[in-house]
Amino acid sequence: MITLLDGSQWEKQDLIKEMVKDEFYYGYLSKAALSSSSLKLLLSSPKTYKHVTEYGNPESQALRDGWLFHTAILEPDVFNAQVFVDVASKNTKAYKLAKEEHGKVFTMTEKKDAERLADAFLRNEKALQLIQQSEFEVPMIGEVMGMPFRGKADVLGKNGIVDLKTTTDIKAFKYSAMKYGYSVQCYLYCELFGVDYKDFTFLALDKGSLDIAVYHCSEEFYLDGKQKTEKAIETYDTYFLQAADLDQYYIEGIL
Repeated sequence: MITLLDGSQWEKQDLIKEMVKDEFYYGYLSKAALSSSSLKLLLSSPKTYKHVTEYGNPESQALRDGWLFHTAILEPDVFNAQVFVDVASKNTKAYKLAKEEHGKVFTMTEKKDAERLADAFLRNEKALQLIQQSEFEVPMIGEVMGMPFRGKADVLGKNGIVDLKTTTDIKAFKYSAMKYGYSVQCYLYCELFGVDYKDFTFLALDKGSLDIAVYHCSEEFYLDGKQKTEKAIETYDTYFLQAADLDQYYIEGIL
């Protein structure tokens, strides 16, 4: 039995069945369970976490591109089912009309960019080897450090967990991974799926050069994620369980 943030109790398997539905996973569970994304927000600012939880997070171009890239490789049927509009800009009347009619739409430029990246990925034998004999977009939920967490593994199979990333500088990915809190994702997913950190791999693709890199996780990286998870949960406990005054939150340091 798992107790969610709203106090409701669920059988784990019942939750996992529901998590297959995007409206449940990205809708209800976005507020009823924590995730690696919410931990990153809490580490950044509890005020930001509160705002995003209440009002949502504006969809950035990076998120749109990343989602299309993932679906082009892992869920081609979903990719092909999207509505693509042949316009020069999202500010055009045709795009706005298509958005009103269909809700989620993309431009042909976005489609071609995603196909370009997917083509480079699928031509690389090492990349293909890492995702073979695997399940894609596998949801999981569980308690980590006494709190309910949700997650969705890009690739789960004989090679453990493989997470797909795109980057603008493949050689700087190691530093980007620390900057964007990927260690939190590594720790959390290893805990949720019962996978050793040695079996968690980041498979990164450079959006410019189309170079591919495989990054394995060290124990130090995993433990960094654990430490940051503990810190984020402490922040959540202070401001959202104990209801400390968010207006009194401040950052202190030495320059």
